[in-house]
Amino acid sequence: MRTFAWLSIFAILISFAGCSSDSGIETTNDGASGTSSDASSDSETTDTNDGSESKGTIGYSAMSFKNPFFVVIKDSLEASANDAGYDLIANDADTDVSKQANHIDEFIAKGVSAIVLNPTDRLAIGEAIKKANAAGIPVFTCDLQCVAEDVEIAGHIGTDNRQGGTLAGQAMVEVLGDQGGEIIILDYKPANSCVLRVEGFMEVINAHNEGREAGKIEVIAEINGGGDEEIGYKATADNLVAHPNLVGVFAINDPSALGAWKAIDEAEKTDQISIVGFDGAKAGKQAILEGKIYADPIQFPKKMGTEIMTKILAYQAGEEFNPIELIPTSLYKKADAEQDPELQN
Repeated sequence: MRTFAWLSIFAILISFAGCSSDSGIETTNDGASGTSSDASSDSETTDTNDGSESKGTIGYSAMSFKNPFFVVIKDSLEASANDAGYDLIANDADTDVSKQANHIDEFIAKGVSAIVLNPTDRLAIGEAIKKANAAGIPVFTCDLQCVAEDVEIAGHIGTDNRQGGTLAGQAMVEVLGDQGGEIIILDYKPANSCVLRVEGFMEVINAHNEGREAGKIEVIAEINGGGDEEIGYKATADNLVAHPNLVGVFAINDPSALGAWKAIDEAEKTDQISIVGFDGAKAGKQAILEGKIYADPIQFPKKMGTEIMTKILAYQAGEEFNPIELIPTSLYKKADAEQDPELQN
């Protein structure tokens, strides 16, 4: 089996350097962050729908289909897989590493052609990935990375999260201006992507504060927002009580940013506190249009789903391909939302 064993080492170096159809679908449910669809099924199986013989099956275990971001990845991966003659099994790990490990075991038992993961935990999922390595099944990661030692990752595509974090930091500096003040970060440390976002953000904040006596931006708490709207809401509400002078929140994704806005709105502090999110999902863009969120570094999940399938096909064909691809973000603000066709009624 051709593998890129060095890829896990490179992913670790990245970590230290920086840091959610109709016909042909069968669903089963074993109970279900990212963050907000009402989909109740844990598993979806899609076929090629054109009557041709399948070339194989791709197994996909998502971080959480509650987050629309991962739903877009799934839909894009599904379309690309079906176009290439492959079936897709799509499972919802619901941010549970043990559930995702079980998905990998199921994929191995089914003898899938390849496995695609949004790792629920950058380290803990490593042991399950090693089982797939031992079974000779290539594992690809999408959006989120695994940085556990001695795992073999055949390919990865994701956002340049550190670069996105720097854009988020620049947006926070811009919206707070010379006043500075106290802010909190809603993080999600199990995800390597979120660790890198915070590191990029802090790089800008620290540079802004250097040599200043007045107008410093002080991060008074970095707390788990779960990548989830309800967890983000509760974390923010608790900190509004503990820190009544907050002027800003950086949330590592749109669902937790929307949860933060809900808490701030209930506390009647929307004029006092500015929010910078991350993702650029439709709900986040709409919130920017409405002035609830100041800005988002936006990601491109549709491209991730398409490109990870391209890597799988190259791997299966024995062709050379770029094992690690990072997609830069761009900063999305109200002026962008006002011109966005996706938000036009």
